[in-house]
Amino acid sequence: MELPVRLCGLWALLLCAGVDAAPRETQPPVTNLSVSVENLCTVTWTWNPPEGASPNCSLWYFSHFGNKQDKQIAPETHRSKEVPLNESICLQVGSQCSTNESDNPSTLVEKCISPPEGDPESAVTELQCVWHDLNYMKCTWLPGRNTSPDTNYTLYYWHSSLGKILQCENIHREGQRISCSFTPTKMKDSSFEQQSVQVMVKDNAGKIRPSFNIVPLDSHVQPDPPHIKRLFFQRDGLYVLGKKSQNFRSRCLSYQVEVNNSQTEMPLILSVSFFIVVFLKYFLT
Repeated sequence: MELPVRLCGLWALLLCAGVDAAPRETQPPVTNLSVSVENLCTVTWTWNPPEGASPNCSLWYFSHFGNKQDKQIAPETHRSKEVPLNESICLQVGSQCSTNESDNPSTLVEKCISPPEGDPESAVTELQCVWHDLNYMKCTWLPGRNTSPDTNYTLYYWHSSLGKILQCENIHREGQRISCSFTPTKMKDSSFEQQSVQVMVKDNAGKIRPSFNIVPLDSHVQPDPPHIKRLFFQRDGLYVLGKKSQNFRSRCLSYQVEVNNSQTEMPLILSVSFFIVVFLKYFLT
């Protein structure tokens, strides 16, 4: 008679310890995972809920890109990402009943988008873009290795304020580099720092591999130097009066002033912020 008592006691201990005799049900994987490209570099994945999911389950979806980058858990059945399409990019998606990824998630389903067709050695290199003084954007690049010297290039660009993809018309050569400048219209608003410009460079004949770039505006802006209107001495001070750029908001820019004195070998470089037209007062004594 002691054995049943001991078994009941052991079962009670397991229940008290919170051990569930029946493991939680693993959810089935998502279905109909598909991928599409919008604009120039906006990749969107969509999927359907899993078939045969538990009716008591409030479905969440966890997803990440290759090498488990940018993990995300959300109830939506889609995910988008701005990415330069120069390489293959894959998204893995699974389902679960909570926001805890270790809570019996489903198997992962993967969908990839391939890089553009063409010889990788024919794509342009060092594609760089800078927004000059919030006035115009200039993109420059070098021809690919396996490219004919007489290749005619075309640059396309898009950002969220545009209704369609536009073509840059002002392409010319600057030594070994090729450049094109355009005005990203409708970008001068309070949220431009959160925007980016999608860029693609290809040739007119379709013989080279397209090259893509994503240009975050908050890190690719180059202001013009201030216009110096007057430079003079007054008493014991050196004054520089100038006009700051009208394209930037107040207190957005800081300035650097270099003062060269013939009596010293090293110039004096000062970094200051200006909110009025008097840029610098440097005492010489």
